[in-house]
Amino acid sequence: MPARTRPRRAPSPRTAREVARLVDIMSRLRAPGGCPWDRKQTHRSLIPYLIEETYELKDALLSGRRQSMLEELGDLLLQVVFHAQLASERERFDFADVARTIADKLVSRHPHVFGKSRDQLSAGQVLARWERLKLAEGGRSKSLLSGVPRALPALLRAYRIQEKVAQFGFDWPDVEGVERKLREETDEFHRALRKRDRRAQTDELGDLLFTLVNLSRHLGVDPETALNAANDKFTARFQRLERWLKRRQIDLAGSTLAVLEEAWQQSKEPKRARTHSRRRRKV
Repeated sequence: MPARTRPRRAPSPRTAREVARLVDIMSRLRAPGGCPWDRKQTHRSLIPYLIEETYELKDALLSGRRQSMLEELGDLLLQVVFHAQLASERERFDFADVARTIADKLVSRHPHVFGKSRDQLSAGQVLARWERLKLAEGGRSKSLLSGVPRALPALLRAYRIQEKVAQFGFDWPDVEGVERKLREETDEFHRALRKRDRRAQTDELGDLLFTLVNLSRHLGVDPETALNAANDKFTARFQRLERWLKRRQIDLAGSTLAVLEEAWQQSKEPKRARTHSRRRRKV
């Protein structure tokens, strides 16, 4: 492990004071006479709240709203403090151990900052070195992909798997190679459809989705963000479809496919109208 250096700036007394206060509050909530709900929780029971808070923080970060980011970061920090408190009650570890462990990891994974040799690396080179150091820490028995949780959403898991193996050169050299692979997987999926083989269809559809994620990575597009945008676009158009039907007193449940298709086409008109309006202004 590279020699450690002193941090350039020590945490402010205010930071240390507020962290200590938070840890103390959590300890009091769990103590006899504390909060009945908090005292009832376990590591397992808190998992849904951890996941929920993570997604709420994601929304806050995407919104860019300062107050939302502040509050959601605090909510996520609470989950860390809560789990550390539960562990400390069984004399396993405490919040200080959690902080020390991640601090030690950051130092050991950044030899270009904390080591004797200050290598000038790009962001991509830093990521590749991080993965090599992580793999070395686990010894020969550790797989490169063992750190990708199976519980991740499928799109994100595929992205992380591809990102990790690409750090070691297992990747298409350019986007054209991925496009050829996409056409190949599409043809295989079509053959499975024609055979009406359900298992083959499932396998080939999975391969097709995996390749689409690979394409998005090569294009620098987050697949989760792209799919969410498509979800939002479809939702907005379908809600316009519902309003179109409602104005004409047509029941959605009783509508024929032909009526729904007409309503769907009409739901796209606002976009076409705006485009036409812009063109007229330019003229």
